Amino acid sequence: MLVTLLGTGDTTGTPTPGCDCDTCQAAVERGVERTRFSVHVRNERTGESLLVDCSPDFRYQFLHNDVELPDAAVVTHIHFDHLDGLGNAYRLFDGLQVYAADETDPETGESVADTVDRKYDYLDAVTVNHETAFEPFEACGLRVTLVPVVHPPLVCYGLAIEDPETGAKLAISGDTSYALGEASRDVLRDPDLLLADGIVPAALCEHHPLGGDHPDADGVFRTFGTKHMTYEGALALGEDIDADVTRVVHAAHFYPVEQAFDDAIAVDGETYEL
Repeated sequence: MLVTLLGTGDTTGTPTPGCDCDTCQAAVERGVERTRFSVHVRNERTGESLLVDCSPDFRYQFLHNDVELPDAAVVTHIHFDHLDGLGNAYRLFDGLQVYAADETDPETGESVADTVDRKYDYLDAVTVNHETAFEPFEACGLRVTLVPVVHPPLVCYGLAIEDPETGAKLAISGDTSYALGEASRDVLRDPDLLLADGIVPAALCEHHPLGGDHPDADGVFRTFGTKHMTYEGALALGEDIDADVTRVVHAAHFYPVEQAFDDAIAVDGETYEL
């Protein structure tokens, strides 16, 4: 299983257009980017590829990374930075299987799969598969399991992707607070690689209207507001579920420049052979 991090940033990415903060300037100087979140997973046994989330930066990401177009995609939730790149399927694919959860969201009255179906019904190439959380399904010769996470007010999912032949395992937290439940943690447990949402460091919780939540024994917040983990929360989740390697993703440009390029925080283009 070959994992390529196509997009490792949050909703505005790093560098953010029009921003002259030290972190954005340093990203330009270093020649690194964190575009909107997306992960490419290649099953090297079958030659098929699975895309996790369809970033609005889809075209840019596929032009700037040495990866093939996907055979299938998984959508974790309906926020634009994870879904709206699916429109790129127009004239690029003869057929694309898209997998999304079937649980009805009280906030929208639709499941994630329903929303994808409705928004992209004009794309004949796209076939939406409605999947149930905790029930594994096969995509591109890999075993995929969606798990509910905590990203109010919308339903959102993390996932485990496993190669049934080699035992390789990738876990993705999805956009979530540190409060994801034990059943979800159990599915994600013992991955070779964990991609964990860590939008900002805990020190920035004082700037959020809702502050931070889920402090550790030292009082360090592991949740920023209610919707995302902090840097510290992301690393703590990796320890909790015994990840061999944890990479912090969905990182915002609000990281102080002295921490923004910490070894634990991913940048676009990283690859991992599992």
